[in-house]
Amino acid sequence: QVQLVESGGGLVQAGGSLRLSCAASGRTVSRYTMGWFRQAPGKEREFVAVISWTTYYRDVVEGRFTISRDNAKNTVYLQMNSLKPEDTAVYYCAAGSTYYGGGYYPPSGEFDYWGQGTQVTVSS
Repeated sequence: QVQLVESGGGLVQAGGSLRLSCAASGRTVSRYTMGWFRQAPGKEREFVAVISWTTYYRDVVEGRFTISRDNAKNTVYLQMNSLKPEDTAVYYCAAGSTYYGGGYYPPSGEFDYWGQGTQVTVSS
């Protein structure tokens, strides 16, 4: 079992930055494929970024967002720069034991554990 707790969300102006953190307990994050997803009001949850032996990003965040992990702190991060109003959503951290080979948007079904989410609001 893995417990995930996100933090770092908030209100920011367009063009600003936020860093989301996902603290894991129970198992080390290095054992898992770790992902970030988001869900805006009235929309489906969508993939944002993933890290395993490689990283991959949703095309609209490529070059602005960076996913990373600190195995010593058992934490995964999502650095978000040049934020846009359309980035407004609840952001979820997820951990999966399914091997991720890279090059595609992993579906949410490939992830076994989820955090409670953190709200990111970008004002124009």
